[in-house]
Amino acid sequence: MKIAIVHDWLVTYAGAERVLASLVKIWPEADLFSVIDFLSDEDRAQLGGKVATTTFIQRLPKARTKYQRYLPLMPMAIEQLDLSGYELIISSSHAVAKGVLCGPDQLHVSYVHSPIRYAWDLQHQYLKEANMSSGLKGKVARMILHYMRMWDQRTAAGVDDFIANSHFIGARITKSYRRESTVIYPPVDTRGFTLQEHKQDYYFTASRMVPYKRMPMIIQAFAAMPDKRLVVVGDGPEMDKAKAVAANAPNVTVLGFQPFSVLQEHMRNARAFVFAAEEDFGISPVEAQACGTPVIAFGKGGVLETVCGLDHPHPTGVFYPEQNAASLIEAVEAFEASGGRITAQACRANAERFSEARFEREIRQFVDLRLSTSRQARQTTQYRAAQVTPAQVVPSLVPGDLSARVVPIKSV
Repeated sequence: MKIAIVHDWLVTYAGAERVLASLVKIWPEADLFSVIDFLSDEDRAQLGGKVATTTFIQRLPKARTKYQRYLPLMPMAIEQLDLSGYELIISSSHAVAKGVLCGPDQLHVSYVHSPIRYAWDLQHQYLKEANMSSGLKGKVARMILHYMRMWDQRTAAGVDDFIANSHFIGARITKSYRRESTVIYPPVDTRGFTLQEHKQDYYFTASRMVPYKRMPMIIQAFAAMPDKRLVVVGDGPEMDKAKAVAANAPNVTVLGFQPFSVLQEHMRNARAFVFAAEEDFGISPVEAQACGTPVIAFGKGGVLETVCGLDHPHPTGVFYPEQNAASLIEAVEAFEASGGRITAQACRANAERFSEARFEREIRQFVDLRLSTSRQARQTTQYRAAQVTPAQVVPSLVPGDLSARVVPIKSV
């Protein structure tokens, strides 16, 4: 059986690429396809050294660093990938990967990290953050996103089964595509983040510094709590803004980008991990819990499925309702007043629900079952077609039949 795995684009090794790595591990014989592939050798090792078959966008100017500008071309590009020789197609999609063309004799299972965020319910937020909420650029961007929505909805018909990475994304799939989905949580390397029961007196946050992660807001909250120490790891477009907020907060340490070993050590020893994004799933809060570290998180999105709040019999974190500093400050106070109800052991036990082994087992079982069902359905269709005689398909026209079909014409 020939298997194709399709990914949106390969530029960095992040959350979606961890899912891809597990898919490649399950089906090492599969061929890999992507719009572009500029992975480093170090990151490619996580994919077993596989190099993707790419599209014409790979050869366009600055495709490595400015690939987002080619988003309007990606629907056409992904449709040019020839997957006609594959029985099983697995797409890992948060943008266009699910739009590959396939036929009735092929099974297409799509693991969806999210329907295209910036084309659906988060359009207004993304346009605002990109300073394109008005003016000519804004109008052009809205036209492009309108086209992307129509294409995204139309190509949902080419997917046989949707797998959502959380119930939160499952609801988005239903809303955008009017399709049902099965939830299989993504894999988290719980073995790489080991339990640490004794904590130090500081809070910790780590993330790419992009607008929706709200890193400057977290720093602002702790700047207003000078008796509480915060350590920040990460880099990105909002780094200067984060440093500016931290400049007047001696209790906040901004370390910038750090290697995994440094991030892991801070995660294991922190009093709590602070999270402010509305994520589809959110791997970092699970990694923190794997270390036995409680989570203080904005209570929306996938984190509601991965963290147990104070109302749970075995809580692992605290939620705050608003994405602002005042709400976060109240959550930190609630955490400190919780009286040790959150234990490192409960955090670790909860994180184990999202292990790599669990993901690989669940998705293999799902795909194997769907393959078996699909093959049986095709065999049944072929059997029924073989039982149909030519006389049943096209009635013969013998002379007696012909006369019965003659309609006399009366002259007027």
